[in-house]
Amino acid sequence: MTSPEKIYVFKRFERFWHWSQAALIMFMALTGFEIHGTYRLFGFERAVDWHTTAAWTLIGLWVFAIFWHFTTGEWRQYIPTTEKMLAVAMYYSVGIFKGGAHPFRPTVERKHNPLQRVAYLLFKVVMAPAIWISGLLYLFYNDWAEWGLGGLDLAWVATIHTAAALLLVVFLIGHVYLTTTGKTLFAQIKAMITGWEEVEH
Repeated sequence: MTSPEKIYVFKRFERFWHWSQAALIMFMALTGFEIHGTYRLFGFERAVDWHTTAAWTLIGLWVFAIFWHFTTGEWRQYIPTTEKMLAVAMYYSVGIFKGGAHPFRPTVERKHNPLQRVAYLLFKVVMAPAIWISGLLYLFYNDWAEWGLGGLDLAWVATIHTAAALLLVVFLIGHVYLTTTGKTLFAQIKAMITGWEEVEH
């Protein structure tokens, strides 16, 4: 049996971007659901202020991350592929509970398995824009008439924003669960902290 090979998969900015985004999304969920009236923690006005500050910070991070992805060519990591998709789906639904080996091995060129690629792409082109656009519309509600959006329904914007937030929370829970399915419980989390991943031959 050969020992696992260590490869440097996740660059420093990727790790910074990943953890910063995760922290901001969790904080925005915390303050956002308080604004929604789900519970009382910070107080409505403070929750609104912090939610807005976190939102602008996240937008700035997204803009910089988009620039980084396109200038480094890392955007190719999110191009969907059907190669091994069924095998990976079978692993997560059946094989993982029988102690089967993961059919995908990450490399520097292919960091994400086929299901991850689809999930991350949906996050980037559906969920993130939905929460981003609806949130900005919500924030600038008083300017709608000036922008020619007077006929827009605020209730629909609020519903889309809340639905997108719920989808992000579900995505986050699923994402955290899947990080525990590596060789050890924290192997994949460790890889996203150090950048180094152990890959079995």
